[in-house]
Amino acid sequence: MVTLKDIAKECNVSFSTVSKALKGSSEISEETIKLIRKKAEKMGYHPNLAARTLRTNRTYDIGVIFEDKTRAGFQHQYFATIISGLHKVAQTHGYEITFTATNLNDDYYNHIRSRNFDGVAILSADYKSSAIKKLVKSEIPTVTLDYYYDNAHSSVMSNNENGEKELVEYVVSMGHSKIAMIHGEDTLVTSERKSSFIASCKAHGIEIPADYFVEAMYNDPYTSAEATNILLSLPEPPTCIFYPDDYSALGGIREISSRGLIPGKDISIVGYDGIMLTSMMIPPLTTYEQNGLAIGQAIAEALISRIENPDPFEPKKEMITGRLLKGGSVVKL
Repeated sequence: MVTLKDIAKECNVSFSTVSKALKGSSEISEETIKLIRKKAEKMGYHPNLAARTLRTNRTYDIGVIFEDKTRAGFQHQYFATIISGLHKVAQTHGYEITFTATNLNDDYYNHIRSRNFDGVAILSADYKSSAIKKLVKSEIPTVTLDYYYDNAHSSVMSNNENGEKELVEYVVSMGHSKIAMIHGEDTLVTSERKSSFIASCKAHGIEIPADYFVEAMYNDPYTSAEATNILLSLPEPPTCIFYPDDYSALGGIREISSRGLIPGKDISIVGYDGIMLTSMMIPPLTTYEQNGLAIGQAIAEALISRIENPDPFEPKKEMITGRLLKGGSVVKL
């Protein structure tokens, strides 16, 4: 079994330096930390979790709450990428991640306590529910994704305002003014995107009629297909339709095609997330790529910082910006 002394000998540093580097101590340079961690991984070093748990009174296990209404699970590439980034950083710091049971009603707090998680990453949940609020307000370290409670709690936010604005700017530059929006259910993300969409259109003198807004579920092509049908059946249908996410856009494409229309030729469509699947389409979907990997990494860093430095606690609200991907699904008018 590889020990810290073995790593120290290979790296020609002291035992203490190796120990601090593997913990990510600020006393050690980033360059040295990377060198030692790389060597430790190459040598197959595995920390003695039982001994470390006794020494630190931690389990080195992070709980993950991921409520998924559509049951798409890890098929949703955006969330899969977030989880990948979270897991990678967690492992670098010696932590594992474990998914919690869902739909626990008022028992999230007691469930988390019974599992002895050191902290919890809340990636998808009903943030307004009493169960989640009770957990966030408790002594258990938490970090939320795309929902900010107050200055006492940490969160990582995707820059939804910027994403929607960039999409509108591009679509308007292609000559569109009859722009409709299929948006997700009532969440903070939806509110931010819808507000940015309206404001960005208004900045170009475009007033969006009420019947150009239709609600569907995130990551659900079926409800987006129904919403597309509603929009295309209007007396004056839009020339461009925004979808809540790329996967939902697939339902829209199916409905559009069933009417003998071709996306990117007869009508323009826009997605959100930037998943690989829609980049392989012909034409590729115009969308806004959220930086899921960076988001997951930021969540892990913020949570581990809270776990390992509980006092004084400095809450973080980090905003991660993505990028516009111009596909061929928006035709120039």
